[in-house]
Amino acid sequence: MFRKKSAVWIAALFFVLACIPFVAHALDEPFYVTFFARVLVYALAACALNVVLGLAGLVSFGHAMFIGLGCYTVGILSYYGIDNGWIQLLVCIAACVVVGVLVGTVCLRTSGIGFIMITLAFSQMLYFLMISLTEFGGDDGLNIYQPSDFGFFQLDGSSEVYWAAWALLLALVVFLLRFRVSPFGMVLRATHINPRRVDAFGYSVFGVQLASYVMSGVITGIAGFLLANLTAFASPSYIAWHVSGELIVMVVIGGIGAVTGPIVGALAFLVMEDVLKGWTSHWMLIMGPIIVLIALLGRNQFAWLKACLKRPAPSAGPARPIASSSVAGESL
Repeated sequence: MFRKKSAVWIAALFFVLACIPFVAHALDEPFYVTFFARVLVYALAACALNVVLGLAGLVSFGHAMFIGLGCYTVGILSYYGIDNGWIQLLVCIAACVVVGVLVGTVCLRTSGIGFIMITLAFSQMLYFLMISLTEFGGDDGLNIYQPSDFGFFQLDGSSEVYWAAWALLLALVVFLLRFRVSPFGMVLRATHINPRRVDAFGYSVFGVQLASYVMSGVITGIAGFLLANLTAFASPSYIAWHVSGELIVMVVIGGIGAVTGPIVGALAFLVMEDVLKGWTSHWMLIMGPIIVLIALLGRNQFAWLKACLKRPAPSAGPARPIASSSVAGESL
């Protein structure tokens, strides 16, 4: 029954997302396609962050570094006249793997606040590096005049990026549903709960966490790849620390560890941001308390809303308590 409900929820979510371009076209509002394409791109990055944050319990405050790698891969190669999307994607993945291995090897030697600060430090190093490279725009960023060309299609518009992000996000959600209950996924989750026991069973905690960190970085880099084609721009601002913070907030709002939670979180965060910006220039003063309130309402965040809407079923005897850990483990 649980799997059936999960499939229905995911199908409904992606069906609604698939209808948005058609609704926008009917309303003659292309802005909505661009906006929701941005939502899907950030949802992809948030889902990737959730692999290390939700499953491994590693708070990476430097994941914007991988978004920057994806953006500048497209920008720099396009700057030199290489617009072949397959080459750009291959270079993007290779760069994210190399950086992920190097950064992860250093960061995973620590834990807690040390891990957080070192990931932030590496992200800020890349940020200031890109600012110093004046040939590629420096602080002003780099315009991308040639979209990624994959032969049978080009990412030369919001609609193309939207459908590419939609398809990749759907594939990622299906993959993560299987991944979290796979042997590797179970071991990864166990490293967060009891790393000593995992080590006693003969698994390498460091190796498992490093593999998950690199995988998460590659997916985030692909999100940056799409973001560069969506905005036709690569900027150091994409690597700034607040972008990493926004990804964490998206995961927290949607529910840490929930597979579809980051999608809901990205949608809620970006919609609230856009609406509040239209009301006042001091929108952060309003959004901050809202995020704090949502974070305090429960571990699974939007699970409290479902509980409010759901009527309690009549029972003959006292209700059996459900462990919060089991709820988190089965959350979507």
